Amino acid sequence: MWLALLLSSGLSAQAQMVDLGDRLGRQDYHIDTTDVKTVGLDVDALGFFKDNEFDGNVVKGYSLPGFRLQPRVTYTPIEQIRLEAGFHAQVFDGTNKYPAYVFHDIATWKGNKYQRGAHALPFFRATASLGQERKSQTTIVLGDIYGGTTHKLLLPLYNPELVLTDDPEMGTQIIVDRKHWHSDLWLNWQSYIYEEDTHQEAFTLGWSQRVNVRGAYFPVQLLIQHRGGEQDVTNLGVQTIANGAIGAGYEWKTQSAITAINVEADALFAYQQHGSLWPFDFGSAAWACAGIEVKKDLHFRLGYFLTKDFCSLYGSPFFGTLSTKYPGARFDRMGAGYWSVEYGKTFANAYTIGAKANGYLSSCGELTYPDGTIDPARFRHTFSFGVYLRACPSFILKSFKK
Repeated sequence: MWLALLLSSGLSAQAQMVDLGDRLGRQDYHIDTTDVKTVGLDVDALGFFKDNEFDGNVVKGYSLPGFRLQPRVTYTPIEQIRLEAGFHAQVFDGTNKYPAYVFHDIATWKGNKYQRGAHALPFFRATASLGQERKSQTTIVLGDIYGGTTHKLLLPLYNPELVLTDDPEMGTQIIVDRKHWHSDLWLNWQSYIYEEDTHQEAFTLGWSQRVNVRGAYFPVQLLIQHRGGEQDVTNLGVQTIANGAIGAGYEWKTQSAITAINVEADALFAYQQHGSLWPFDFGSAAWACAGIEVKKDLHFRLGYFLTKDFCSLYGSPFFGTLSTKYPGARFDRMGAGYWSVEYGKTFANAYTIGAKANGYLSSCGELTYPDGTIDPARFRHTFSFGVYLRACPSFILKSFKK
């Protein structure tokens, strides 16, 4: 059984507790100035076993046993520039071939060519840092950007489980760190098309920012996904959909066994500007949560989500009114209570083992199928658990310092 290993990194203007789900895919985008004129090898290895015991008519249950490996050769020619090149490999236990295409559950993008042994991709990243201090920097990234949980999206907008299944995000990114403000603006180009190609061009534009003032913080987030383009020869048409959120939270730090207490409330929206991917053009939702951190390693979290019309681009299907188990089926409302218990322990700043259990107490409204058949409203409890091990060692290969 695989265990998961994580490495946490702090972000200025982000006072929130960093839970296990966040730390699974967290990456430090700051350039280490002690690495100037040094060639190094950074390895990010993540082993995992996750079991989703989902029951009901929202989403099918499934398991995720496997590991991810991302070795990168790095070079920092000057204090402001870091270059990285390597590869990214994904392996699910018991699998011997993988679609040679985008690994993300959107639309019907299934490749007709396969890779043997692992799903492997080349990796390249160029990072430029403008500013001398971590609390006052602007970071520009090209190539494989710092994605996933590094964006610090709200739980209803991004399911941390995607760290185990998605390809690295590729495109461009601008990260701004100030004393009381953090901003992450990125373009993730998910599908490039050539002339007469048979699938759609697709990209996601995201913006996540947070203002921090004396323990209080105010997140504002926006995700826009576009599919189509002038080269599109499919009959799917242009599709443009969006999620957004605005909220407020507060965190208390203590010197006792309970090291932090966090509360937050957010308003969310879903908007379909063009296309027919969703059966509604506008929807809204509310999300409230509270968390307790015990000795920095043990976390407890409770939350509640409520909506009548909402669909999350990258969040769990439990945070929405569309069934993924029965495509085309729609709930007339959704109320989802959320709980999680997690433990993570880091050793030598590079190796962490962790375990997490979480569940959804869903009060599903009536489910209407495409043929007009209706299932009555139901209350269900589904749960998930997983263990993880993430290793992020670094090695110096060659130093050119005088």
